[in-house]
Amino acid sequence: MYILGISCYYHDSGAALLKDGKLIAAAEEERFNRKKHYSDFPKLAVEYCLEEAGIKIDDVDYICFYEKPLVKFSRILETILARWPLTYWNWVKSMPVWLLTKLHIGRTIQKELDTDKDIYFCKHHMSHAASAFLVSPFKESAIITADGVGEWATTAWGVGRGNEIELQKEISFPHSVGLLFSAITAYLGFRVNDAEWKVMGLAPYGKPTYLDKFREVVDLREDGSFRLNMKYFTHTHSTSKMFNRRWEQLFGRPVRPKETELDQFHKDIAHSGQKMVEEIMVKMATHVHKVTGMDNVCIAGGVGLNCVANWRILQESGFKNIFIQPAAGDSGAALGAAFYMYNTVLNKPREFEMRQAYWGPEFDDNAIRKALDRSGLSFTYHDREEALLEQTAAAIDDGKVVAWYQGRLEFGPRALGNRSLVADARNPKMKDIINAKVKFREAFRPFAPSVLREHAHEYFEMPEGMDAPFMLLVPNVRPERHAQVPAITHEDGTGRVQTVTEEDNGRYYRLIKAFYERTGTPLVINTSFNVRGEPIVLTPQDAIHTFMNTGIDWLVMGNFVISEKPDVVDYEAGMKRSIELEASSLIQ
Repeated sequence: MYILGISCYYHDSGAALLKDGKLIAAAEEERFNRKKHYSDFPKLAVEYCLEEAGIKIDDVDYICFYEKPLVKFSRILETILARWPLTYWNWVKSMPVWLLTKLHIGRTIQKELDTDKDIYFCKHHMSHAASAFLVSPFKESAIITADGVGEWATTAWGVGRGNEIELQKEISFPHSVGLLFSAITAYLGFRVNDAEWKVMGLAPYGKPTYLDKFREVVDLREDGSFRLNMKYFTHTHSTSKMFNRRWEQLFGRPVRPKETELDQFHKDIAHSGQKMVEEIMVKMATHVHKVTGMDNVCIAGGVGLNCVANWRILQESGFKNIFIQPAAGDSGAALGAAFYMYNTVLNKPREFEMRQAYWGPEFDDNAIRKALDRSGLSFTYHDREEALLEQTAAAIDDGKVVAWYQGRLEFGPRALGNRSLVADARNPKMKDIINAKVKFREAFRPFAPSVLREHAHEYFEMPEGMDAPFMLLVPNVRPERHAQVPAITHEDGTGRVQTVTEEDNGRYYRLIKAFYERTGTPLVINTSFNVRGEPIVLTPQDAIHTFMNTGIDWLVMGNFVISEKPDVVDYEAGMKRSIELEASSLIQ
């Protein structure tokens, strides 16, 4: 039995395909068309999923969409009518696309797929809940989902047992922890639904100076439920602004113009806003633990990518174990809709656990060689993996930034060792080098460590043997290790850790082990193989293009090593292009 899950028409469209209850392929559309956060129909992602399975759309038994458009339309229409005439421009902008496309999503999907098969719809937050619980290692678990907004719900919690999910409590629009964080993102001059990471990265440089101000913005109750003080927000009647002048008056400054200097005020806003979000999520999780009495919690929705909040939930709420869907945003809801259909609607037993996130396309050595031949680049081919790993580990030890391109593409926003830039965490200058000459991004942005799981507890304040495979938890770096691995130790002494095992990513594990045997350090810097404003690379051609136009020193694709490039990189032009690309319409 094949089940296809689809998410699209808001942001981060994607597709996932199950065979007999097991995931066999999943990908975001942005990786194929190179348009970051692409929102329209994921045609190329669907084509890939079908190709990976060796089937056609006629072979698919069920097609599932990740939310219920009619319910969502009722929320938009009610909101517009409630605030009329302030919402006039909302009406003008949103109604044509709803009347022409979104109200007929079933027929639209049938047309895109050239099929007359029925389309099944799952509630937005149920898709998120299913994406976490039904692929988790837990037979029973509490579930928390939080994002901007689905149909009406913005936050939900409940329980999962076996293949059943019951969402017991919802918080509805306009009250949203995701939209609160988006307002903070916009106020700091960053792009909403794209740069929330930047707020998290900036926060450790600040102090909780404005936390009391945020408590005027959010009415947080003891059970973790909350209400936004809507006199500060505009998302009920504007599609272009998140907050109003009262917000700016409350915090004492107008919005930061894009690409201008970030001073201590902005750092303190980021810190205070991040702390507010953490308070909401920890209080909610603590209440959910108290009510359910469960040891396990599963988390999904865009707020589930807030890895600092996730770690605090694990440390402070009473839950003993946590699973966070690595594609916690809307792309992962495609996966959730498919599993909800198989396990819950069809009442099939759970047969799949999501231990890794490598579900995208893979390119073999023949495809890589063809791309290299077309590029004219010189390369070395290794038919022995041991030699490849030794040479690459030596390059990292020598201070090189290595683009590591192996196996299947990751599903979700994190590069986890298959489309990664790898470097030496011992080098105190490496963070600035990669930010300035490779990623072309702001200097405050941190880098994560990939660490051999059996050694993680030696460097991070986490239990021995603990799994953190998806880079979604942020423990403290042990104080005695700060000076040893400064490039992955953030301003507040934390590290967004990825634990690596041979079982889940053998070649990446063996690379880090080769580096460990050479240096005595069982971890490396791992950041995504892309530049600012672009999605993570997909094809060998994408990898070669990024290698040629950045300060990456080595490109290791499959069994090929490329250590030289013919032209000098223009770093100033690269930075300018990345800034323009980030602000362009390519970001959907």
